[in-house]
Amino acid sequence: MKKTLFLLFFLFILSIENYSQEKELQEIGIYEHLDQYIPNNLQFYDIDSNLVNLSSLIDKPTVLSLVYFTCPGICSPLLDGVAEVIDWADIELGVDYQVFTISFNYSETPSLAKSKRVNYLKQISREVDEDSWKWFTGDSVNIYSLTNAVGFKFKREGKDFIHAGTLIVLSPEGKITRYLYGTKFNQFDLKMAVMEASEGRSSPTISKVLDYCFSYDPDGKKYVFNITKIAATAVILFAVIFFLVLVFKRKKPQTEN
Repeated sequence: MKKTLFLLFFLFILSIENYSQEKELQEIGIYEHLDQYIPNNLQFYDIDSNLVNLSSLIDKPTVLSLVYFTCPGICSPLLDGVAEVIDWADIELGVDYQVFTISFNYSETPSLAKSKRVNYLKQISREVDEDSWKWFTGDSVNIYSLTNAVGFKFKREGKDFIHAGTLIVLSPEGKITRYLYGTKFNQFDLKMAVMEASEGRSSPTISKVLDYCFSYDPDGKKYVFNITKIAATAVILFAVIFFLVLVFKRKKPQTEN
């Protein structure tokens, strides 16, 4: 019994330590703001260094990707995924929807956005309206106004950033209607998200499950399966069950011979 209690106490200490570490990163991730609108006064620079009002450009369902162009982690795979789903989806870029790629690193420039745009457009084999995949940079005020509005929380770590990977779908009125998570995107999911956005309908996702099963690896600059957290939960559950079995076994009356 003493050994069991000691084990439970040890696991409790580990869980407290794990909680404090998770607490440090709790502001990083995606906090869905479905049915809310992005501010109508956001101003960003296009690839030609023109300062434009973001809302004035939203006249159809808009897929928003928040990245930074010098990202050593998930931003490049995410943009690869965007190019791939544009290429394969049976909805047409420029007709059914448009894509905005916006850097949340205020030190990045329109010229860098322009060069990145060329690279990713080359990945699309079908004929599309290239002007409908728009790339932007901006200052810190407008960046934080946008990221706060859509619930995109990130943190600077040296020259890089800790952040999640997602696409955010907006209605033609600028209302947030869907979040698509990860770096690979299903054609059907995109089509449904665009159709819902065109009607102003929102749809929730399973982000909370993903947040539990995956965590950010600062060294690898990517999200990984959190086997430590899952294993710790399983061990604690097993210990609790084992403890209850011992308790009820001791309380069970002895049968007389």
